[in-house]
Amino acid sequence: MLVAPSMLASDFAHLADELKKITEGGADYVHLDVMDGLFVPNLSFGAPVIGAMRPHTNLPFDVHLMIQHPKRYIADFAAAGADIISFHVECEDDPEETIQEILAHGVKPAMVLKPNTPAEKLFPYLDKLYMVLLMTVEPGFGGQSFMPEPLQKARVLKDKNPSILIEADGGINASTILDCARAGVDICVAGTGVFKAKDPAEAIRQLQAAGR
Repeated sequence: MLVAPSMLASDFAHLADELKKITEGGADYVHLDVMDGLFVPNLSFGAPVIGAMRPHTNLPFDVHLMIQHPKRYIADFAAAGADIISFHVECEDDPEETIQEILAHGVKPAMVLKPNTPAEKLFPYLDKLYMVLLMTVEPGFGGQSFMPEPLQKARVLKDKNPSILIEADGGINASTILDCARAGVDICVAGTGVFKAKDPAEAIRQLQAAGR
């Protein structure tokens, strides 16, 4: 299993140190949750902060846009160093246009499903996507309890497009990652399970091993 620690659970006063910690700890991606206070009832950080983080690690930046109108900000996040940009099918922008905007900036496009949104919503776009992110909690806040039911969508999506990468995010730790692995998930986002661990590098290794 590939592991993408979520910077939402990191110490915002020491972002460079936190990035160094997970880079040296063997993380596969850096997951960056962007919230606008409208699509979800919370705020996090935007493109300037991501741009400031970019020089401190060579890991791919996996940027998750929890915002109402992602299309208008794609250029900003691409310039900040995003390698993957995911946006919600439930947002207010046209999915096809948003995907094309991401591709136009040389970034890999991904889409996100909330726990109760069916996999079929993404069928029209699957052939253009690099990855699908399945939320296993309601988006907007870290530290929530894992919901296993959304993982059933992984097989449905893989049956439709076997090359698509599936990522899961929400409440993932050394025990719940086993459910993800069995469901066919490729990448797991882990926030508090990594950054609040006594030894983040060991936590990353355990997650990676548990998913094999």
